[in-house]
Amino acid sequence: MTDPVEWAGFVLSLAMVYCNIRQIHWGWLLAIVSSALYGFVFWKSQLFGQAALQLMFIAMAAWGWRQWLQGRSQLQAPTVMHANELLPVSSLQRHEWLRVGMATLLAWVLCTVILHQLSDSKVLVLDALITALALLGQYLLGRKKIETWWIWLAVNILTIALMVTQDLWLTAFLYFVFAVLSVVGLNTWRKQNAQ
Repeated sequence: MTDPVEWAGFVLSLAMVYCNIRQIHWGWLLAIVSSALYGFVFWKSQLFGQAALQLMFIAMAAWGWRQWLQGRSQLQAPTVMHANELLPVSSLQRHEWLRVGMATLLAWVLCTVILHQLSDSKVLVLDALITALALLGQYLLGRKKIETWWIWLAVNILTIALMVTQDLWLTAFLYFVFAVLSVVGLNTWRKQNAQ
């Protein structure tokens, strides 16, 4: 029988991704609540990297919500803008790819070392990789970078495999739906960026 907390996280997570695709800022609140619920589910399943990742998601969701509400891009002055001047969808520049790539590699190594020290997980390298890529995806989502959807597609596919190893079938199905929605989000944001 599936845990009711997992069901609640499942439903809120789907609503969150819908809001992200449509650029509805309330998705960040749904991210906070669903992350808290999944933190509990993952902790019980001894997926400590995924549980810790949920805490990071909560913090990054608060940051991302602020970014979207303030409507700033990296090129704009750090002042609060009018509500109708939204943070635009954009692509990473070449120099940004190197920076985020190095940060993600460093995060993967760091997460692997920490998980090795704190747990006896049999899937710690995969758990750490998913954690590092998800942090990158969350950062790019907060900055409204199109590449966020490619990162989330990779995260979702890897997480399906991880959830299956832990018999979290509902969550594995959720990440399958997330993978499909990543493609939808990519196409939606590309069209908006082209306008």
